[in-house]
Amino acid sequence: MGNANAPAAPAAPSTPSTPEEPPKKLKPCCACPETRGPRDECIVLKGEENCKDLIEAHKECMRKLGFKI
Repeated sequence: MGNANAPAAPAAPSTPSTPEEPPKKLKPCCACPETRGPRDECIVLKGEENCKDLIEAHKECMRKLGFKI
């Protein structure tokens, strides 16, 4: 027979429920590919000074994932 007073098995660790938290091993190089690609392409084709809006969009994405930029 089981012991009714026995503690329950520990719960498995859950993934963070907040979208702002990056996964434990997310590297900056792998974060925000949807903003990184257009930013990089713009910089190569037009120069950094002409891509401020794309650069800021990428920085904002990185900040939302918890990176300190």
